[in-house]
Amino acid sequence: MIDEAEIIQRLVMHEGCELIPYKCPSGFLTIGIGRNLETNPLNEEEKKICGDWQHKITKTAAFYLLKNDIARVTKECQKDIPFFNQLDDERQYALLDMAFNLGIKGLLKFKTMLSLLGVGNYEQAADACLKSRYAGQTGKRAKRIANVIKTGKWRV
Repeated sequence: MIDEAEIIQRLVMHEGCELIPYKCPSGFLTIGIGRNLETNPLNEEEKKICGDWQHKITKTAAFYLLKNDIARVTKECQKDIPFFNQLDDERQYALLDMAFNLGIKGLLKFKTMLSLLGVGNYEQAADACLKSRYAGQTGKRAKRIANVIKTGKWRV
C-alpha cells in the first residue's frame, strides 16, 4: 500500500474537508474528510477528540478521524476482497478510495469490475468502473480511479 501521507493527500483532494456537519450528495450526515456519521458513528475515543462535533470539529480532529477511517477501510478491503493484498500499491489504493467513498458494501457490488481486476484484466475492469452509476455521480474522481485501475499509475 502507498504510504499514509499520500493516501491522506488524495482523499482530501477527493473529499474536501468540512469541519461543520453537512449532508453529503447521498443525504448522509458527514463531517471532516468524508466521515459518514450515519454508517460509521463516532466511537467514544473519537467523541472525546472531536468534542462538540454537532457544531464544529478542528482540522486536527478531522485528520484523526481520517486516519481511523483509512485503517478501518484498509482492513475491510483486506478481509472482503480475497486478492486485495496481491494487487500493486496503486490498484490497492483505487479500491481503498472506492470503499472510502461507497463503503465496503457498495464496493462489493462491483462484481464484474472486481472479478476482472482479480484476474488482472485491468482495462476491462476500468471500463466496468466507468460504466457504473458511481462514475456518473463522482465524475473526475471515478475517471481518475478508473485510470489507476487501468494503468497502475496515479495522475491528477
